[in-house]
Amino acid sequence: MASSLPTMLAFTFPGQGSQRPGMGLPWRDHESWELVAEASEISGRDVAALLCDADADELRDTRNAQLTTYVSSLMVLDAVERLGIVPSYCAGHSLGEYTALTATGALGYDDGVQLVGARSAAMHDAGLAQPGSMAAVLGLDDDQVEVACRRADSDVWVANFNAPGQVVIAGSPAGVDSAATHAKDLGAKKVMPLQVSGAFHTPFMAAARDRLRAAINDAAPRDTEVPVVANVDALPHDRGSEWSSLLSAQLSSPVRWKHCLLALADAGVTDFAELGPGAVLTGMAKRTVRAGRTISISTPEDLDKLIEWVGAGTPSGLPQLEGEHLFAIERLVVSPGTGIFTPVDGLAEGSEIEVGTVLGHVAELEVRSPFAGILQSYIAVDTERVNSRQPIAWLRTD
Repeated sequence: MASSLPTMLAFTFPGQGSQRPGMGLPWRDHESWELVAEASEISGRDVAALLCDADADELRDTRNAQLTTYVSSLMVLDAVERLGIVPSYCAGHSLGEYTALTATGALGYDDGVQLVGARSAAMHDAGLAQPGSMAAVLGLDDDQVEVACRRADSDVWVANFNAPGQVVIAGSPAGVDSAATHAKDLGAKKVMPLQVSGAFHTPFMAAARDRLRAAINDAAPRDTEVPVVANVDALPHDRGSEWSSLLSAQLSSPVRWKHCLLALADAGVTDFAELGPGAVLTGMAKRTVRAGRTISISTPEDLDKLIEWVGAGTPSGLPQLEGEHLFAIERLVVSPGTGIFTPVDGLAEGSEIEVGTVLGHVAELEVRSPFAGILQSYIAVDTERVNSRQPIAWLRTD
């Protein structure tokens, strides 16, 4: 039986640790690869070499891991936006929060690349100044992990609440070892050391927090239409003025990712699309929001899968329930970029549209429908200049 409610989609973006050797190779011939050259110019780094040629040890360096994960995730986002698929909410895990802010327009791409560079350098230096380690505790409730940290009576704290039964602790190597022993005594199924260069999201990052605050203020995050659910408080934010304190606090505060996912579900999100390398966040979403639909997109080959997934989640045969902008059985197809719009020949009101049908072009970009339905009308006018995400066409999907 079909749901009687319209679906709501959230884009989620991974953090450090999702990077892997060769993750840029599938994208070299895709239009979205142009972001790599821009990132190289902004950062003064050979981002293409890092994405295609760097080995696991080189990518493990915080400065390389963060930059490559950020750029990779935004390449995926750029490709997805070219399909006309847009979210109701965004969220990102740790570093991924910067990706989410760039995705919503709170940060420009130039500012995002510069901020990620400043953040990763500050965290790298803080890790050298005060060495630390991290470990994943599996199969133990959140409160019991916190008890294990307190019993250690040392410099160790919860760093990530990732999903039910999956918590990360961080601090001094001795403190993490002691807390791991107590966690096992309390019933943890497993404690796994993580290959990182510091105790992230703990007071050990205080020096990095002070360095980053000025860079965030210089970037001046903007207000957005699409809210981003923040790691620090698991609340949606759309005011740019709030992100200076949220991002600086994030460095030395736990990432409340489980709470972010639950907040998105409470807001009505039913579909969670992870954009970027790996599928770590998809696994966490499956564990946390069992009723939600999940998908991970990391290569160009995944894009067709995304179109089908979005189409499969579109309600059909529903009563006309008025939503914020459209009835539940109606959908907007939006522009994948900025430029002059031209419709394709042969489509008119009443034309039957399949998933992936090309409705027109914005400059050289194809406007493909992520939905199947009946074309009600074009909203954009032939030769009109449109902006990214501006409505192009109106479909009826019943």
